[in-house]
Amino acid sequence: MQSVFIQYVYLILIILSLVMIANKLRLAYPIILVLGGLLLSFTARFSQIEIDPELVFFIFLPPLLYDAAWQVSWKEFWKWRRVITSFAFPIVILTSCVIAFVSYALIPGFTLALGFLLGGIISPPDAISATTIMRRVKVPRSIVSIVEGESLLNDASSLIVFRFALAAVITGQFYFQDAAISFFLVIVMGILIGLLVGAVFYGIHRWLPTTPSIEIVLSLATPYCMYYFAEHFHFSGVLAVVSGGLFLSNRRLRMLTYRSRIQGLNVWATIGFVLNGLVFLLIGLQLPTIVRQLGDISIIRAIGYGLIISLVLIVARLLCTFGASVFTRVMSHFITVADANPGWRGPVVIGWAGMRGVVSLAAALSIPLLINEGQPFPYRNLILFITFIVILVTLVFQGLTLPFVIRKVRLKDKFTTIPEREQEAIIQKKVAQTSIQYLETKHGKEQVANEHFQNLLGRMQLEFNFFQQSLNGSSPGNARQDFQRIYLELLEHQRLALNEMNHRAEFDEDLIRKYLSLIDLEELKLREKFKDGTASSE
Repeated sequence: MQSVFIQYVYLILIILSLVMIANKLRLAYPIILVLGGLLLSFTARFSQIEIDPELVFFIFLPPLLYDAAWQVSWKEFWKWRRVITSFAFPIVILTSCVIAFVSYALIPGFTLALGFLLGGIISPPDAISATTIMRRVKVPRSIVSIVEGESLLNDASSLIVFRFALAAVITGQFYFQDAAISFFLVIVMGILIGLLVGAVFYGIHRWLPTTPSIEIVLSLATPYCMYYFAEHFHFSGVLAVVSGGLFLSNRRLRMLTYRSRIQGLNVWATIGFVLNGLVFLLIGLQLPTIVRQLGDISIIRAIGYGLIISLVLIVARLLCTFGASVFTRVMSHFITVADANPGWRGPVVIGWAGMRGVVSLAAALSIPLLINEGQPFPYRNLILFITFIVILVTLVFQGLTLPFVIRKVRLKDKFTTIPEREQEAIIQKKVAQTSIQYLETKHGKEQVANEHFQNLLGRMQLEFNFFQQSLNGSSPGNARQDFQRIYLELLEHQRLALNEMNHRAEFDEDLIRKYLSLIDLEELKLREKFKDGTASSE
C-alpha cells in the first residue's frame, strides 16, 4: 500500500512538471500528459500501472462532471440548448451507427453488436482538451459554450448506447422497442434522481447550521451520491450528476456563504486539476498493457484498423456538424433559434474539436473478460487497442492542429456587440452607481455623523467617476496603469509591514495571516477589475 501511494505521489510530481512544460510550449496540457504517459510506460517503474475501470467511473468521473456543470453558464447552456442536445444525443447515436457499420465491414468476424459497442465507446468527445485550447486562442464565447455543454451530455448518451450494445453481445438478443423505452427511461430517471439528490443537498446547505469546511466537504460528497443512487437503480449516473450539478450551480448564491464560495472555488480548482492530470497521464501509461493483450492479431493490422476508424470518426463528426448547421437554418423558418445562419466556420471548429479521452478508455476497460459459460469476450483486446489509437490520434493530431484551424477559419463573434473591456467597465460602473444610490437613499442621515460612512460613499463615488471617464474615453491614457501600479505597491508595502509585525512576540500569527488573506483578496479584486493592465505587473 505504501509503495502504491509513493508511486502516485511521483505521478503527481511528474504531472506538475509536464503541465509546466505544456504552459511553456503554449500547448494544451492533456496532449503533453498523454505523450508523457506514453514515454513513462516504457520505464520499468511505471509500466505495470493499470487503470481499474470502476475506479475511473466512480472515483474520477462524478467530481469531474460535477465541476464541469458548475463551470458552465446556465444562461449560455439554455441559449444553445437545441444545438447542445443535437450534439449530445442524435449526433452521438448517428456516429455510433457509422462506426458500427464501418467496423463490421472492415474487421473480419466483427458483428454489428460489437460495432455498436465500439461506436458507443469512441463516440463521445472529451471537451477538456478542446476548451483548454480554445481559452488560449481567441474563440467566440458561443463556440466554447456549445462544446462545454455538449461535453456534459454526450458521455451519458454514449454510455447508454454502450450499455445496450454490451447486453446484446452477451445475450445475443436485441429488441429495438424494449431498448428505445429503456433508453428514454434511463435518461429521464437519471435526470430526476440528480435533481432529487440536488434538492436534498440544497436543503442541507440552506437550512442546517453548516460552516465553510462542512459545505466544502458536502460539495465533494454530492456528485458521488448523485452518481451512486442513479447507478444503483440502473439509470444514468452521468446525467444525474450533470442535472444535479446544474441545479445547484444555479443556486450557489442562495445556498453558499461568501467564505464557502471563495474557499470552495480554490479547493475544486485544485482537485479538478489533479484528477484531470492523473486521468490523462494514466491513458498514456496503458499502452504496454493494451499491446500485451492483443493476442493473435498483429500490431500492424490493429494499428491500421485504429487509423481507419479514427479517420472515419473525424469525417463523421465534421459531416454531422455541417448537417446540424443546415438543419438549424431550415428550422429557423419554423421556430426561433439562437443563430438562424450558423455558416461554415463554427461547424468546422466544433467538428475539429472532437478529441476523445478518459470516458472512452474507461468504457473499453469495463468490457468483461468473460461472457456466458466462461467464454472470452470476443475481440475485447482489439476494441481496447482501437480505442487507445483513436484517443491518441484525435488528442494529439486534432489537438495540435486545432489552434491552426481556429486561426485559419477566422471566426467572428456575431453575438457579442460590446467589447469585453467595455462590458467590464459598464458592469463596474453599474455596481458603483447602485451602491451610491442605496447608501444615499437608505442611510443618507448617517452621512454627516459617521466618518467611516463618508469614506465608503466617497470611495463608491470615486469608482463611479473613474469608470464613467473610462467609458467616455476622457480618462488619461496611463491613469488605469498608474492607479493599479501604485495600489499594488501599496498592498505589497502592507504585506511587508505585517510580516515585520509577525516577527514580534506580542502579535498573534493567526491574526497576521487573516489580514494577509484580506490583502490577497483585495489584490485579486484589483487585478480582475483592471485585467488589461496586469500583463506587465504580474
